[in-house]
Amino acid sequence: MPPDVCQLPLVGGHPALDLINTLERGDSPHDFLTDGPTLLRWAVRVSVISDAEADQVGRAWRDEPAAAHAGLDAVRDIRKGLHPVMLAAITSPDGESEGDPVTAGAALVALHQRWSGAAARARLVLDPSRIRLVYGTVPATLVPDRFAEAALDLMLTADLTRVRRCPVLEGGCGWMFLDQSRNGSRRWCRMADCGNAVKARRLTERRRAARLPDS
Repeated sequence: MPPDVCQLPLVGGHPALDLINTLERGDSPHDFLTDGPTLLRWAVRVSVISDAEADQVGRAWRDEPAAAHAGLDAVRDIRKGLHPVMLAAITSPDGESEGDPVTAGAALVALHQRWSGAAARARLVLDPSRIRLVYGTVPATLVPDRFAEAALDLMLTADLTRVRRCPVLEGGCGWMFLDQSRNGSRRWCRMADCGNAVKARRLTERRRAARLPDS
């Protein structure tokens, strides 16, 4: 049985990348964001909302179950849009993009629509030293609005040349992350997971090959 979403390692280096990683792609897809309460727990874990905000959203969603379903669908849509955009930002060793620019362009349009709705519900707040734009002022839509904000932050402020994908063709899981190593050489989501697993598999293969009799 797959682990609960709150047991997933946070390897992305940004909440929006960790959001992408909540869906296992491939031959046996698995969505870790199964329902509204699961989404709330995970949103708190990645610090997109606070515990107090989660209680507020939970009450709103219990009073209006349709809003909970809409919130979950909206977050999944943001995740769906971010994936091809980030793939297009990743380049292979030969300099080719790992994604399709046309698909990424369509995804950007959808993400802009999600962000526009979130921005329309945001408000300007005067703090003692600055003015802030606060997203998530409506409890029923707070969670998707905050993830729309996180998605925009990733796309506009992160160094997209540092976005990596755990190498599937080499046995990795395909999770995405920001390479924050000094020399930009990080290859695996976590060396303790995919990195060591691939190394161990390669060692086993070499030993097996060494034991085969010469033909």
